[in-house]
Amino acid sequence: MCGIVGVVSHQPVNQLLYDALLLLQHRGQDAAGIATNYSSMFTMHKANGLVRDVFRTRNMRSLLGNTGIGHCRYPTAGSSSEEEAQPFYVNAPFGITLAHNGNLTNWEQLKSEMFKNDRRHINTDSDSEVLLNVLAHEIQKATTGYSIDPDTIFQAVKAVIGRVQGGYAAVAQIAGVGMLGFRDPHGIRPLCIGVNETEQGNEYLIASESVALEGIGFRFLRDVAPSEAVFIDNDHQLHSRMCSDTASLNPCVFEYVYLARPDSVIDGASVYSTRLKMGEYLAEKIKREGLADDIDVVMPIPDSSRPAAIQLALRLGKEYREGFIKNRYIGRTFIMPGQSLRKKSVRQKLNAIGDEFKGKNVLLVDDSIVRGTTSREIVQMARDSGAKKVIFASAAPPVLYPNVYGIDMPTRDELIAHGRTVEEVCREITADALVYQDLDDLKRAISDVNPALTSFEASCFDGVYVTGGVTPAYLDRIEQARHNPKVPGVEGAAINQLNLHPATPEV
Repeated sequence: MCGIVGVVSHQPVNQLLYDALLLLQHRGQDAAGIATNYSSMFTMHKANGLVRDVFRTRNMRSLLGNTGIGHCRYPTAGSSSEEEAQPFYVNAPFGITLAHNGNLTNWEQLKSEMFKNDRRHINTDSDSEVLLNVLAHEIQKATTGYSIDPDTIFQAVKAVIGRVQGGYAAVAQIAGVGMLGFRDPHGIRPLCIGVNETEQGNEYLIASESVALEGIGFRFLRDVAPSEAVFIDNDHQLHSRMCSDTASLNPCVFEYVYLARPDSVIDGASVYSTRLKMGEYLAEKIKREGLADDIDVVMPIPDSSRPAAIQLALRLGKEYREGFIKNRYIGRTFIMPGQSLRKKSVRQKLNAIGDEFKGKNVLLVDDSIVRGTTSREIVQMARDSGAKKVIFASAAPPVLYPNVYGIDMPTRDELIAHGRTVEEVCREITADALVYQDLDDLKRAISDVNPALTSFEASCFDGVYVTGGVTPAYLDRIEQARHNPKVPGVEGAAINQLNLHPATPEV
């Protein structure tokens, strides 16, 4: 998962891009980068680290121009090498920079095609560099002579969508031409556009989440539709076109559960409101399972579970208390690359308020349970603080399958619920009882907020991969690549036991 932003302004954009990336920092803490366009030339700075650490005054001064793109990264493909920080740049045709959020499931095939057929060299193992080169190649094919217009760009994007599989959203700038944004035909990864009306004319901002627009003074215009490309030319004119005849909207449910900021609106659904609804449905399930009478107090695992926990407590008529205090200067444990780092970080990140636990039956509410390391540590913290009984509730269903569209949960052995019953997971995290949200209720929580949303990408819960082409052999390769990162393309043990249900490809 990553955060992307592109700005077309009448003023220098370096500060706008920096501020927008700060608002998207929750989407990736591994690396950050900005590329700006000035007088048909690019200036760029990128490095590993948080946004605030990557950019110093001298870096900001070098980022010249009134248009630019930015990226904050957490790697789910490739490596954590600084060479794979984004944006990426290619010098032909015209010169293009690109920032990408998501994951291409056929990037290895495309990389091979780039070398054998398109005569383009890919220098890293990043699928984002592959996407950039596919886009550059298709623009070159579509261009006649030395000029380029919106029709040519949309023709190229249509060809890109025809070749690329996976979940993706991207922003790109073409030197001296304009800014481009586009989204995959299944609408898995989010992308939206905002406008700022000035005396000199409109300015535009494209970003992963609406919070990045509103936080720097842009007015939310709309979401970019699945398979839609938006292009802002040098005259600040906005052009758009659908680039696939088979597009459908299937937003990633995990955006609403965990990834997105609660103050964002994604595809017409307030993230905060969907999390409140998750709490309501979870409360009803707790009642059905006969656990409500055994609860003295409801506590969230800060921060993303707080809305669900508040609404759950209201529905159950139970006291809501903050039992854990979060150290906001520690990174998110879910996206820390390494199990030992995650485990060590929990106690540094959260501290229990002992008086809130002593002698009480406590219901702990978390947004999800992925690996279980954090959950186990938190249950133990509650017991150490004097809790009489610890019931654990997840606002999301059991995470059973790898995610291949840009979320870091790619292998079975890292998923605590895979191959285990709810009772077995409960014992693993040492809770007295465990309640998971039902998948239908999770989807209903989002649809209740925006009834137009009827289909979702929920493969980590149900094993249905909406893009198709995600086979057991494919999952085998990514699992072995994760376990053997220095061995490219290694084949490993069979993964055929996975109960996968690939959907029919729509592209």
